[in-house]
Amino acid sequence: MATAAANLSAYDIQGVQVRKGLNIVLVVSEWNEEITSGLQKGAEEVLDKHLPDSTIHIHHVPGSFELPMGAQWAFEHLDADGVICIGNVIRGETAHFDYVCQAASQGILNVGLSYARPCIFCVLTDNNIEQSRARSGGKYGNKGTEAAVGLIKMLALQDKMTSGS
Repeated sequence: MATAAANLSAYDIQGVQVRKGLNIVLVVSEWNEEITSGLQKGAEEVLDKHLPDSTIHIHHVPGSFELPMGAQWAFEHLDADGVICIGNVIRGETAHFDYVCQAASQGILNVGLSYARPCIFCVLTDNNIEQSRARSGGKYGNKGTEAAVGLIKMLALQDKMTSGS
């Protein structure tokens, strides 16, 4: 296993420059709140540290299936510069897992492409709760941290490309 005994959330974004006064939205699933709150905490810590002049809004949706709609509304109604979609889907005994994961991932991708702004996928899709705990602040780090770093890097790339650099 690639994650065996490794905290994968170490990061270095020194030198990454992002404009001030950004409007960032975290759309967080209420389903599996133990996990999504851990992911949210990881994302907020990174954003607070590296984007102190930005506004961070937190909005909740019922589940991971609703994350794309929440992201779309964040871009439409809150004029978000970037969105992180935070959710957790744990495999069960039916195909429900497959449908929710596919809809969430494709929907989040489509929203980001439609608005040409970063829309970051931070949805854990694990086989069991232990795997989710290990990736939401546990022994494998925090995917919320990684999602926030990804957002910051994408915003920096967007700034660079739109300025002609």
